[in-house]
Amino acid sequence: MQSNKNLLSNHSIDENTEKIYLLQPLFPNQDGKALQEEAVSLIDSAGALYAGTMFVSIREISPATYIGKGKLEELSVRLQGLSVTVLFDGDLSPSQTLNISSALGGLKVIDRTTLILDIFAKHAKTNEGKLQVELAQLQYIYPRLKGKGEALSRLGGGIGARGPGETQLETDRRRIRERIKAIENRLKGLENRRSLLCSRRKKNEMRTISLIGYTNTGKSTLLNLLTSSNVYAEDKLFATLDPTSRQLIIDDQTFIVTDTVGFLRELPHNIISAFKSTLESALTCDLALIVCDATGDYQMQLSTTISTLQELDCNVPYLIVMNKSEKLTSYEGFPAGSIFISAKENIGIDGLKNQILRHFRSRYTEVRLHIPYEQMKAYSQLKRYAVEKDFSYQDDGLMLTASIPDIYLKKFNEFIK
Repeated sequence: MQSNKNLLSNHSIDENTEKIYLLQPLFPNQDGKALQEEAVSLIDSAGALYAGTMFVSIREISPATYIGKGKLEELSVRLQGLSVTVLFDGDLSPSQTLNISSALGGLKVIDRTTLILDIFAKHAKTNEGKLQVELAQLQYIYPRLKGKGEALSRLGGGIGARGPGETQLETDRRRIRERIKAIENRLKGLENRRSLLCSRRKKNEMRTISLIGYTNTGKSTLLNLLTSSNVYAEDKLFATLDPTSRQLIIDDQTFIVTDTVGFLRELPHNIISAFKSTLESALTCDLALIVCDATGDYQMQLSTTISTLQELDCNVPYLIVMNKSEKLTSYEGFPAGSIFISAKENIGIDGLKNQILRHFRSRYTEVRLHIPYEQMKAYSQLKRYAVEKDFSYQDDGLMLTASIPDIYLKKFNEFIK
């Protein structure tokens, strides 16, 4: 544990940047180091400075302060004289937050959900993304309004004036309810537009692939590599929030690849709820690539992703992609069928593309077609179902090779050679 002196000297270089001290609860059989590393990454993604950690083994949760009086006094001594925000890496009730802050001499105290919501607010770029984040924030704050509405101050002045007494509190509650309803209506309109686009892609037999998985496993970097794009990618949690779609061509076959918001251990329910329509749209795909960090806790990443998919009632076929695998010396212990790549070093990408083609070919049949010239008009109504190649014009018609989805194969019977 760093001393108070070290904490101050480490961060004196930037007095304007918020400094966050981590209060890390530990339940039996939890990996404290892994939890700490993820929390520190969240702090970094929020644009704050990490100021140290205090681990607290939890045997019984204190209703008033979660961690108990003794540990709270120890933390107060450690933080004496420091200007820091205390991050509790878990969920606190409003009363627990206020009680901990009071015991620490009025230091600002936030919990994990508050930090994640702030990160989402910082990284949302599109109008829809900003609305979804605001909805999640309001849904989180609303049941926590107490007393004079102190929790509202975290929104930074968007929900009306502050004032004492229950009259102002009820006014704040009413305005929040109204704002939640307004945002939900606007998001519903955007959801309908997105559903129309999705239906159009299905009608045109556009094959879709979604990149999903734990946050910061390299999904955006992989999207850029596969599609020769320049989507924003950074080595931070939740660097990408807004789904981004790009075109991928493999052996003259076209796919739409979508990068989605990353998942996280114990991702706040408000976030999943607010982003549900966006996630469901992205996950209404023909194939999902679950991207994991092969150098991290890939088992936790995979189980978190799959459990989140189950929460969203998503049952699409998927391939497991182990990214950042360039330094692996052994592939033992990884899930069967994993595809090992390095998006950063462009390693294993051809193998990934082959697996993608193999998946789709298992649902397609390649055939030779003969189209008499007098039936070209009839064939033109069917060609949207086929991926064509190897054209040759003959005296009595067009000869070509085509890959056709098995469900539409019968429509081509009269033209199959």
